[in-house]
Amino acid sequence: MSEVAPILIGKGEIKRYLQPAYANRHGLVTGATGTGKTVTLQVLAEGFSRIGVPVFLADVKGDLAGLSQPISPHPKIDERLEKIGIDDFTASGWPVVFWDLFGQSGHPVRTTISEMGPLLLASLLELNDTQEGVLNVAFRVADEQGLLLLDLEDLRELLRFVGKNAKLFSQEYGNISPASVAAIQRRLLVLEDQGAEHFFGEPALELPDIQRVDLSGRGVINVLAADKLIQKPRLYATFLLWLLSELFEELPEVGDPDKPRLVFFFDESHLLFDQAPRALLRKVEQVVRLIRSKGVGVFFVTQNPADVPESVLGQLGNRLQHAMRAYTPKEKKAIRVASQTFRANPGLDIETAFMQMGVGEALVSTLEDKGVPSIVDQVLIRPPTSRIGPISAGERAAVRTRSPVGARYDAPLDRESAAEILQERAAKKAEELEKAERESAEAKTKKVVEKKQKKPSSRRQSPTEAAVKSFLRSASTTLGREIMRGILGVIRKS
Repeated sequence: MSEVAPILIGKGEIKRYLQPAYANRHGLVTGATGTGKTVTLQVLAEGFSRIGVPVFLADVKGDLAGLSQPISPHPKIDERLEKIGIDDFTASGWPVVFWDLFGQSGHPVRTTISEMGPLLLASLLELNDTQEGVLNVAFRVADEQGLLLLDLEDLRELLRFVGKNAKLFSQEYGNISPASVAAIQRRLLVLEDQGAEHFFGEPALELPDIQRVDLSGRGVINVLAADKLIQKPRLYATFLLWLLSELFEELPEVGDPDKPRLVFFFDESHLLFDQAPRALLRKVEQVVRLIRSKGVGVFFVTQNPADVPESVLGQLGNRLQHAMRAYTPKEKKAIRVASQTFRANPGLDIETAFMQMGVGEALVSTLEDKGVPSIVDQVLIRPPTSRIGPISAGERAAVRTRSPVGARYDAPLDRESAAEILQERAAKKAEELEKAERESAEAKTKKVVEKKQKKPSSRRQSPTEAAVKSFLRSASTTLGREIMRGILGVIRKS
């Protein structure tokens, strides 16, 4: 059992807690719209911050920005505190850093094309197998020639280079179709129209900056503004998966710590799985399964447990499921299936509870000693100490001003990379070609001039030379006539 204080979730038959030692076994928060998922997420984020665990979460509706401000007094809050039996409640805001892929509502979140890698990028661009193969070749060429791929312009320039030299690279890597190169370039235009050019570049996000604690030892809550990002689901899903993959690759193994080193909450997590290519799904499953050993907990937040693939769902040990609505046979079946995933409680009809719970209530089952799931209980979720709902623009600006990382990320960085190098090479090659053509033209011009300048030699004849030449011509002509007559005479005689 962990020595770190457990996180109070709420009260059912008894008070229910989440044990920090098992938080890296991941979790699931589900429920229909308006049943209280966001507040539950807020309560969990506060709980982790309280014990010194940094949190990263996506704020889809803008409500989670309220974590930065204390909650205002309200009779309903007092009533719930009394029902649950919380005596030490103090309204407070929490250490929050705002992030935004588009750099508008928070510090810009960037990564480079190289760090994203061809697999995730191919998924983001929705490439087929052939096009993905060409993209892999492009990355290989960049690696071998030492070309930094930082932003979309770098990738575009690299694809032009590969396309122009397709015959050369095809000999080593296989056929590179100009049509495939063109298709990737068109997809990049679509991606750029979605605002992805803000995501790719430098300075790239450094993972330690989302693993901070404040001076009082509270974990910093990183809030990603996702109200606009959610409208671009493929970009959203790919970004979240990239972030998990980076953590998986960079963090050392920690075994089973007393508390996680970082916890993720993926709101609207069905976007990670809807229409995702099989290769991408395998990557998600692999990361979720293995990242536990890195001390990272992942909580998926969605409306229905069926939104999460079974291979991932089986990895989620902590479950908080709010009310689900059933108006169709399919929805009723989903509730029946969800009910069967809990450890049964003899005094609770789980299937009925799913449809009858009120706002702020959830069926809760968390991992206890030795990682055993607790018996499911219908729990009244405790109120958060921070504001429920959005904050004003002025309050957001004040939080950003106090941010410890703003100076590092707010200003973009543009250093020499593939685009500049390849453009410089092309310009140099064009200059050399132009010089060769100019020298060739000059050589031809010089030759023509020299030929024109060269004149034939002439010499005036003396009178004696002229007389001799005239005599020779006359004698030659007479002799020729005599020979011709002889020949013709012989022919006539015969």
